[in-house]
Amino acid sequence: MRGRGLAAATVLVVLCSGSAAVAETTAARTARNIIYIQGDGLGLGQRDLLRLALKGKHGKLAMDGLAATGLVRTSSDDPDEIVTDSAAAATALATGHKTRNGAVGVDAHGRPLETILERAKRAGKSTGLVTTAQVTGASPAAFAAHVPSRDSQSDIAKQYIENSRPDVLLGGGEDWWYPKGNPGLWPDKPGEESRSPYGNLVERAQRTGYTYVRDGDELRNTRANRILGLFANEDMVDYGPDGVGKYAPRVPLQQMARKALDTLSKNPRGFFLFLEEEGTDGMSHENNAHGVIDAGRALDATVAEVMRFVRTHPDTLVIIGGDHETGGLSIENHDPSDTDPDQDGPFDVPGSKLKFTVDWTTHDHTGSDTPVTAEGPGATRLGGTVENTDVHWVMRAASGL
Repeated sequence: MRGRGLAAATVLVVLCSGSAAVAETTAARTARNIIYIQGDGLGLGQRDLLRLALKGKHGKLAMDGLAATGLVRTSSDDPDEIVTDSAAAATALATGHKTRNGAVGVDAHGRPLETILERAKRAGKSTGLVTTAQVTGASPAAFAAHVPSRDSQSDIAKQYIENSRPDVLLGGGEDWWYPKGNPGLWPDKPGEESRSPYGNLVERAQRTGYTYVRDGDELRNTRANRILGLFANEDMVDYGPDGVGKYAPRVPLQQMARKALDTLSKNPRGFFLFLEEEGTDGMSHENNAHGVIDAGRALDATVAEVMRFVRTHPDTLVIIGGDHETGGLSIENHDPSDTDPDQDGPFDVPGSKLKFTVDWTTHDHTGSDTPVTAEGPGATRLGGTVENTDVHWVMRAASGL
């Protein structure tokens, strides 16, 4: 099933005991909260890498323990390219419509598309965008902004505070919020500089009701209901190959997620929350399997944090997916005689004497399907193989938005 047809889908479950039968439809359950968790660039190979390296041959990640499992097709509606970028992929998830690569929250002709976050806001729900990328980056932006190019990040920041107004905005990308000549809190590295053409957007956000937090302590201590936190000039991860790239966000994704859940769950009408680990993508672009493992460890800890929340809030739909696969990652047996320069490793398998290596085929995105796991109202509709646009319609159907 695809597109709007998913919204009308129901599953009849019949439980028989003697002559008695109880029937119910999954459509009777409504998701008050929706949490979409994205491991950017997280394909099947990355999931297998994380499971083997962190939990062993027979172990399970937190993200493996959800009730429903499926595959998502990721192609965009681009006239020149088969493989999607993050902007088109996120727009499909956010709006239910495919678009060209580079476009954020608009269709292939540049026309704005309403997003699931905007629908949630219109229904009186609270909303949040949390990422270890730039908070104005392509993936979070597709849920709350409408621009023809993902590069227009100051325009995205301006739209956040003037139009869509997510209640929680946490991530990197400080340079897009401050004007040239005002470095903000984080010292600029070579090639980085503040560049907002709209003046000081942090001050403008504060004037419209946002509390601005600058580090983990301020985030932990605030009791504000509307929070803006910018914790790096650009992405919160330092990318690079093995020995150079380093996964060390100043504020852990798990802490940002915890604060977002605490803040948004105050609303009795519920919330929509987008959570993203960018390091799985950036380190895959660098073919840095050690960095992917570090980022994946943080992602899985965040999933565990979310699932603890779900245990006391069962009216929450949780979806964990990847917008596309990056790097063409595959798992191979360790062969000490193999000197292929495209291999990473070897890596130990916990609980055994086994070792494995990681092979890469590209530094770019691939067209592979990505795994999706889900739990909560409507989650079973993501079993099987679906289009990325279908994920949007599942969220809409489950929540009534």
